[in-house]
Amino acid sequence: MRINKVKEKLRRGRPTIGSWLTLGSLHAARVLARSGFDWLALDVEHAPYDWREIASLLGAIADANCVPLVRVPDSSHSSIKRALDAGAHGVIVPMIETVEQAAAVIAASKYPPTGNRGVGIGMHSLNFDCSIDEYFVAANDQILVVLQTESPRGIQNAREIYALPGCDCVFIGPNDLRFHLRSPDGTFPTDSEYESQIESILQIAREAGRPTGTHVATAADASRRIEQGMQFIAVSGDLSMLATAARTIVADLGILQRQDILRF
Repeated sequence: MRINKVKEKLRRGRPTIGSWLTLGSLHAARVLARSGFDWLALDVEHAPYDWREIASLLGAIADANCVPLVRVPDSSHSSIKRALDAGAHGVIVPMIETVEQAAAVIAASKYPPTGNRGVGIGMHSLNFDCSIDEYFVAANDQILVVLQTESPRGIQNAREIYALPGCDCVFIGPNDLRFHLRSPDGTFPTDSEYESQIESILQIAREAGRPTGTHVATAADASRRIEQGMQFIAVSGDLSMLATAARTIVADLGILQRQDILRF
């Protein structure tokens, strides 16, 4: 059975670099899976994926020897079970705010007697290149459980959440955290106020011995977060990469007017 390379790197204190997939493009997923990323995550929370599509994309990523993950739409037992049965090597679970919620997520990710994950024959074993029986024996050790902290309530309960056995990594949701830190009149936190909350999360995670990560836009941002001690970094995403490359090309051709381009 394949080991989960990302989970192993995190255990050894090494950084891992991944990216976000939202387009639902099999071709794009295959290309990015061969581009050197440690992992790729399907953003099922915000992108319009269906489960058959998810299973196909996860298989393509795994076959390229890249670790396939799913950011599930919610913390429900059903969402976690379906993502893992579709072949994800782990789940990234949004908006974890209480220890009870976190404990339920961890339990849903583990087979009995450790947890209460439903036992079914899916595509899970194929993506670990093993038999179904081998998968059932080893899955609890190989599945990566990443809990997202992205609200003041999540930070308030972070010590209890991060102390739970089975919390493999903490992921800071940057956009949601900024929105949840807005004042009653809608004013966003300043950069220093935001970074102060980030540092609070990192300190609590260090005390609990949990690796941390977040989503960034550029390689330079990723390097800065790694220097800060983070290990699980998502850089950009398939849609962002496409849009950025397109804008760069159009900007480089700025001497042409739009009507000139349309004549092509």
